Order: sequence, then structure tokens, then C-alpha cells
Amino acid sequence: MPVRSRCGALVLLAACLLPCTLRADELQDIEKLHRSGELQQALQRADAAIAAQPRAAQIRFLKGVLLTDLKRTAEAMEVFIALSQDYPELADPYNNLAVLYAADGQLQSALAALQSALRNDPTHRAARENLGDVYLALALQAWSAASAAAKGDDALLRRKLQLAREIQALPPAAASQRSPG
Repeated sequence: MPVRSRCGALVLLAACLLPCTLRADELQDIEKLHRSGELQQALQRADAAIAAQPRAAQIRFLKGVLLTDLKRTAEAMEVFIALSQDYPELADPYNNLAVLYAADGQLQSALAALQSALRNDPTHRAARENLGDVYLALALQAWSAASAAAKGDDALLRRKLQLAREIQALPPAAASQRSPG
């Protein structure tokens, strides 16, 4: 399922938070390491910055993104859950958490996280798109179960399944062109 996270939201996230004394160049340095693929070094720098300032939400969010990129999903989930608890008014931690839930097949949890994101920011484009992907995955589950119960005798249901699978197989629109900073 092509659910999209919103790494580029760091700037928006920074603007939404309480003023923070974190050196702006430290955040930029970590983002630069992230963009250049030096994920482990970026994570070490993020951990050091968080140790110095535990409530630095921008760095914590970036740490979650780094952990996601490093395929350390459980740790990334912990970061986004903690951010959503500490800053429940922000949409991005919920959106990124939903992406991880959906990738793990936890569609109901993904749905709940996306609904929280959209309560906080009804215009959050990535969350809206991800919500559509989650609804599509849920529809596929329901139609597959209905098709199994019908033993494949329902032509309209088979067509719905075919079309939904084709939509789900589409490549993510410009997702690879998004940058984290």
C-alpha cells in the first residue's frame, strides 16, 4: 500500500511548536546528513541533541524519520507515539505513525491515527492521501471476504476487486521526489 509519510513537514512542524532554544544549524546539520544518506551519523547527532534538550520536537520528529529509514519500525513508532502525546495538536506525528501502522497491516490503528491527524489539520494533504489508501485497503479486505463468501460468482464484485487492486498497485505520486527538509 503506497502510504506516504511527510518528512518535508519538519519546517511546518518547527513553525507550529513553542519556541525552542535548539540551535537551528544543528537541525540543519542533521537534515543534511539525512539527505546525504548518512543515517547512522544523523541518528547519533539527533540523540545527542535530544539528550541536551529532550523536548526538542523537531529533532525528535527527525529521529522518528531516521529510525523509519533505518527500518527500525518499533523504535520509530515509539518516537511518533511520544510526540503525539507531548504535542497532541500536531498532525505530522500522527500521519507518520499511521504510515507505520498501515505498513504493518494494522489498518484500524492507521485509520485512527489519520483521523487524529486530520482533526488537528483538516487540510493535511499527506494525511488525506494516506486516509484514501487506508480506506482502499479496508475496502479490498471487505470485498475479498465478500468474494470468498460468494465463491467468486459475483462479476460486479470481481470487477471492484480488480479495479481496486489496480489503483493500489499505482506508484506513489512523486513520493520519491519529496525531501526531508
